[in-house]
Amino acid sequence: MIGAVGVDSEGNKHVLGIREEATENSTAITELLEDIVSRGVDAKRKVLFVIDGSKALRAAINAVFGSDQPVQRCRVHKLRNVLDYLPKDEQAQVKSVLRAAWKLPTKEGMARVKKLAAWLDNSYPSAAASLLEGLEECLTINRLDLPPSLHRCLATTNIIESPHAGVRIQTRRVTHRQNGKMVLRWMASAFLRTEKRFKRIMGHRDLPGLGSEPQLTCVRQPEGGAVTST
Repeated sequence: MIGAVGVDSEGNKHVLGIREEATENSTAITELLEDIVSRGVDAKRKVLFVIDGSKALRAAINAVFGSDQPVQRCRVHKLRNVLDYLPKDEQAQVKSVLRAAWKLPTKEGMARVKKLAAWLDNSYPSAAASLLEGLEECLTINRLDLPPSLHRCLATTNIIESPHAGVRIQTRRVTHRQNGKMVLRWMASAFLRTEKRFKRIMGHRDLPGLGSEPQLTCVRQPEGGAVTST
C-alpha cells in the first residue's frame, strides 16, 4: 500500500490518498499523485518533495508535477547508504563531515561533499559514488533558504514515518483478508484513526512566513518513501 499525507499552512498533517500495489513502481505512484491532483492539489504550484531516492517516486513526480519542482533527498537514507559501503572505523568521521556539510550554504556544502568523495574514491569508490549521487538534491532546502527551524523536519522522510507507524499499530493484529477491497478499507480506516492523533510538524510556526515558497505534502511506501510539500 502507498499512503499520501499533506501538510497545511499551519503545519497540520492530513491524509490525502491511498493506493494498493504489489511492488514499488512508478505507475502506481503516478496514479496516486494524479488522484490527489484530481481532488484538489494544484499541480502547477510549487511543491517541495522530500524523497528517499526511489527512482519510481522521482519518475512519478516528474510525470505529474513536472521536472522543475524542488526535490529534497532524505539525508537519513543517504547517510545510511554511504555508510553501508564503509568499514566501521571510517564511519564516524564520514558521518561527522557529511552532517557538517549539510548545514552549510549550498555552494560550500557541495564543495565539502565533493572533497569528501574525492578522499574516499581510491579506497571506497562505491561510497564515493553513492555520496555524489543526487548531491544537489541533498541540499535543496539550503538552496531554497528555508528557515533552520524547518530543516530537521524537511531534510528527512520522518514527516511520514509517524503516520505509517500508526497504521502498522492499527493493523498489526490483522492476519486474514477476503479481497483487495477489504485491504483498502482497513488501510483507509487505520489512516483516518491515526490522523486524529497527528501532531503539527516541527517548525510549523515558520510555515506562514514562506510566502510563495513551497508548501508541504507526503507520499511514501511502507518500506520506501517520499515526503512532498503542499
